[in-house]
Amino acid sequence: MASMKQLAAKRREGVGKGAARAVRREGRVPAVIYGAGQPPIAISLNYKETNTLIYAGHFLTTVFEIDVEGTKVRAIPRDYQLDRVRDFPLHVDFLRLAEGSTVRVEVPVHVVGQEVSPGIKGGGSLNLVRHAIELIVPADNIPAAITIDVSKAKIGDSIHISAIQLPAGAKVAAGGEKDQTIITITGSAKEE
Repeated sequence: MASMKQLAAKRREGVGKGAARAVRREGRVPAVIYGAGQPPIAISLNYKETNTLIYAGHFLTTVFEIDVEGTKVRAIPRDYQLDRVRDFPLHVDFLRLAEGSTVRVEVPVHVVGQEVSPGIKGGGSLNLVRHAIELIVPADNIPAAITIDVSKAKIGDSIHISAIQLPAGAKVAAGGEKDQTIITITGSAKEE
């Protein structure tokens, strides 16, 4: 499960292009917190901290407790925009999380056991068909990743979403087929 991280923010008055540019000139990143039936809050975040969080990974699956000048807001990033040329953060959207809410997130797939897999050791190759799985999960139980063990996989084997143990309360999002292939081991056996 992904842990909740703390994030400090300042309220900002202006909205729109001019106000966002002024915030960026101050070394901050404009952002907004919306959802849960409450009005949106325009905020700004520390540039260095935001840049580090985005590039550290798992940003879009991490729940944050955002301290907006003394008011704590629980939220998850829904989207962020990067500069097209220099890849620095331009804007972040946060979705406010109500108590007991569920969210739709893309959770990355991690593969373990390749070094002992009979299929891979026998000349096959591992094909990761889906790098992430879209799940609907309780906001308090978002997994950092879905780990798939291929240590017993042979050439010709496939692993489907239905064969994976999902975290408690999680289900595959609508549009994601339950029997969709995630991993295949392809190739032909080595001749000795």
